[in-house]
Amino acid sequence: MRSAAPPLPRAAVNTTTPLKPILKQSSSVFSTKRTSDEAGLDDDNMADPQSPRKRQRVEFDLNNVEIHEIHEIGARSVDEIKQEIKKALDRHDQGDDEDYDILKDILSGKQTSRDDDVESDEDEDVDPSLPAKRRQELNIYLLSLASFSPRLGRACDGLIKSVLQCQWLGRDELFAKIYIQFLAALASAQGARLTQILSSVVERFVDSRPSDWAVPNYPSVTREAVQQRLHVALRYILQLFPAAKPVLEHLINTKYPYHDDPKRMHLAFVANLLELRKYCPDLRAEIMDLIISRLIKIDVEMQMDFDNMDDRLATMVAMALQSSRENENQDEEDSDDSDAESVDSDESENDEYTRVKTVKENIEKMDFILDTLFDVYTPSFADPQSDEALETFEDMLSQFSSLILPTIKSRHTQFLIFHFGQQSERLIDAFCGTCINIAFESQRPMVLQQAASSYLASFVARGAHVPGHIVVKIFEVLGFHLDQMRTTFETSCRGPDVRRYGPFYALMQALLYIFCFRWQDLITSAPEDVDKDDPSSYLDQELEWEAEIQGLMKRNIYSKLNPLKVCAPAIVEQFALLAYRFNFMYVYPRIESNKRLRLSQFSSGAYSSGGALRDVAFDMNDDSWQQLGSFFPFDPYQLPVSKKWIEQDYLQWQPIPGLNPEEQDDDSSDEEELDEIVDEDTATDDEAGADE
Repeated sequence: MRSAAPPLPRAAVNTTTPLKPILKQSSSVFSTKRTSDEAGLDDDNMADPQSPRKRQRVEFDLNNVEIHEIHEIGARSVDEIKQEIKKALDRHDQGDDEDYDILKDILSGKQTSRDDDVESDEDEDVDPSLPAKRRQELNIYLLSLASFSPRLGRACDGLIKSVLQCQWLGRDELFAKIYIQFLAALASAQGARLTQILSSVVERFVDSRPSDWAVPNYPSVTREAVQQRLHVALRYILQLFPAAKPVLEHLINTKYPYHDDPKRMHLAFVANLLELRKYCPDLRAEIMDLIISRLIKIDVEMQMDFDNMDDRLATMVAMALQSSRENENQDEEDSDDSDAESVDSDESENDEYTRVKTVKENIEKMDFILDTLFDVYTPSFADPQSDEALETFEDMLSQFSSLILPTIKSRHTQFLIFHFGQQSERLIDAFCGTCINIAFESQRPMVLQQAASSYLASFVARGAHVPGHIVVKIFEVLGFHLDQMRTTFETSCRGPDVRRYGPFYALMQALLYIFCFRWQDLITSAPEDVDKDDPSSYLDQELEWEAEIQGLMKRNIYSKLNPLKVCAPAIVEQFALLAYRFNFMYVYPRIESNKRLRLSQFSSGAYSSGGALRDVAFDMNDDSWQQLGSFFPFDPYQLPVSKKWIEQDYLQWQPIPGLNPEEQDDDSSDEEELDEIVDEDTATDDEAGADE
């Protein structure tokens, strides 16, 4: 608890006799003069939050609370109302709650609105200035209550609850100023209520529609003004009570919308978190970690839903997305009613409609939040060589290592790293170095090592701005570690076993994947008739490759570990075809012999006898469950709005005409072959096709 806190200055009062201080020096945030600069509440800091669109500037000067205006318009004086409040609190202490309950009703703000409605409906002769006087009277009640802050302990929980539930954001600017100052005075006198006060502000982070904050008979307040009032309040409280930041961190975690809450609530909450991030540097990293972690949960849920959808439902999702985008300019007021209607209709629709609606909303949440994050991070990379860019990217790498990497099913969140990681070679090196360190640290869990290999391979293979010399360097580094693993594992190896030698197979598959996409960068010399812009001109040519690459691949492919039997069949088939047509190596005999090999005979532990599988009905003659998954995290990005950030960074799979003579009648066969790897069969593919 603080006995005194720096107040905001008030405007001079133009009366013949000066007003006495409303609050005592010992417990008031109004007690001493404090300039705008000291409070950090100057006009520049009061500017409206950044947004994709230019908005009209909203001015909110917390310093100018015109007390004399309250005296001139109000129905009763400050002293009269202070006496009324004192009487109510005294009687409440004695067990008589009649006046106390009336006071609660008044300070909730509901009574004023009800009285205004009744009088406007029933009595045409009522003084037209009376509603304004009563609204000003509410200002006096709140301002007067602040002087009793030391008495508003646990015995007054009901009264404080009523005040904190008051809809202050949709009222006039004077009331908003007084309300913010009351919150500060209450926190100063009753430190135990700080969490309760901050919670009442953070709860408003989800408000996004006028109906969320509108108050009858008050002029409408814009979304921008509402957001600004929220952050004036938060910023002021944080400046007065710096120790409140851990409390605020806990609250933004607990108040974050649930994954199945409407898109508008998620977008509003994220927008307010990003605004908080601007003036609370101590929470910058925590705020971004929170947003990313919640985004990953939506990402994973969306991907799991897609995995369980057939083509018909996926098409329905694409159609729903298209319809939503066509109607994206719908009036906000219309959406107030449509939400209620959609809930009613959901209850009467079948399960398929609910599934489609859920996936569609999750896609939109992901899409718009990622689009916002791309926009937020972009200024830091205006100069990719700057220390600011590197520092920002290091924060992103921390999120990648702790949040994204351990989540195998994440599908889109990692593209923040993919995009900004290609802004300069310095950043490319930072990301590749992070993946290499994780992939080859023996104390890391095997699943993280394999995931890091997949991220590195996918980044190098798909990154349009990753230069050829880095591709070669990464290939050599991975090859060096692959040889080391082979040497270590071969001494005890009886045959291919993904459970025992998982990191080796993950690394081998990473090299196969890189080769499929970046084979041109691995060539050092080609005949003169080869056209670098025509991949088909490389077919059946005598090509020279980077030193040791062919030997590296042959040593490991033909080792006892037999990686071609364990790696994803689609990747193996594509590599075999490319390697054959480019005269790199011929592996089809190995593939054919592997067809007669059963992985179960080499499996380790309980799986070798099938004991661990009997209850789940695994077929011991089916090797697919013992093969490496085809997880490559930078598969095609299909979110319709935010994909614009990725399009210039991404290498699409380009089929080579004439690569497979047996399938010349089907020009798309090569592309479909690799589509099995990248899993492009999602609802948003149809959406992307419609856009193009």
